[in-house]
Amino acid sequence: MDVILRDDVAHLGKAGQIVKVKDGYARNFLIPNGLAFEASEGNKRRVEADASRRAKVVDDRRKEAEAVGAELSKAQVTFTVKVGDGDRLFGSITASDIAAKLADMGHKLDKRQIEMDEPIKMLGIFKVPVRLQQDVRPEVRVWVVKE
Repeated sequence: MDVILRDDVAHLGKAGQIVKVKDGYARNFLIPNGLAFEASEGNKRRVEADASRRAKVVDDRRKEAEAVGAELSKAQVTFTVKVGDGDRLFGSITASDIAAKLADMGHKLDKRQIEMDEPIKMLGIFKVPVRLQQDVRPEVRVWVVKE
């Protein structure tokens, strides 16, 4: 039986794909759980319309993320900190600190969008990537200077 997937199903396919499955699997699992519906002509047209609408939404979000990314790549964040021996910081600068500074500048970001392997603990200039979307990752310059 041919079915159209409504959601991604592991080891079967992605949402919107037409796949061939056994009748029992479709009738007893996929269709009752809302994961798929029969591949009739009307449903095929509906899926094509949904796919074009979904593609437009994804394209609009990508354009918006690229515009925000262009602004973020120009942004520079400066932290003035106290240092100890060997120019090591007292404490560290974390993703939430950077997100707070960017929020003060007008860029609302979640701290989880800032990709840092570990906090900054030294003086210098750092490029910190920000994940806005899967393939939109601008870098923000972070300056850490002595007080």
